[in-house]
Amino acid sequence: MIIGLTGSYCAGKNYAASILEARGLPVLDVDKLGYKALDMEKKAILAQFGSDLQKNDGTLDRRLLGQRVFKDPIKLAALEAIVHPIANRLTDEWILAQRGHCVINAALLHRSSVFNKLDKIILIKAPFFTRLLRARRRDKLPWKEIIKRFASQKDFNTSYLSVNAKPLSAEIYIVENPESSKPGNLRLERQIDRILERIV
Repeated sequence: MIIGLTGSYCAGKNYAASILEARGLPVLDVDKLGYKALDMEKKAILAQFGSDLQKNDGTLDRRLLGQRVFKDPIKLAALEAIVHPIANRLTDEWILAQRGHCVINAALLHRSSVFNKLDKIILIKAPFFTRLLRARRRDKLPWKEIIKRFASQKDFNTSYLSVNAKPLSAEIYIVENPESSKPGNLRLERQIDRILERIV
């Protein structure tokens, strides 16, 4: 069984992933896999977006790359065309290597090549102001930047809850996470445990 795990910015998705791992489920962090794909395609990225993206130690300056492409839809699409095929292949290879149930942890799960292969989806949700405070505390970004990130995900939950959006075979389980995403968040753990009792 392939379980998808997702949630909007600062909803608590990664803490939920740590709970699932603690329960013995292998979890693939697609965001980290994306970093690997960036490194694998470094030569193509430097050719496309500028050699100054290479730092003195030879690694790719991901922060500068993000600043360069994320405000430009054309550049972002060009970067995704380079990176996504590699990330999708690595995801498929990881799934094939698993011998039982596994979890795909991805912020953009609905845009992943594995989306239509999912059996279940766990969607982590949290109130707007809770997420706002978490973002400020965790990332220490200016309020303006945090609001921009929130605005970019204004239709996030609709991508999963719309009848036409979800894979036909996948059940969606919504987990409400209004509390702190720190060890001891018993409400979140209990919700996930109840889901696991039903599906695993």
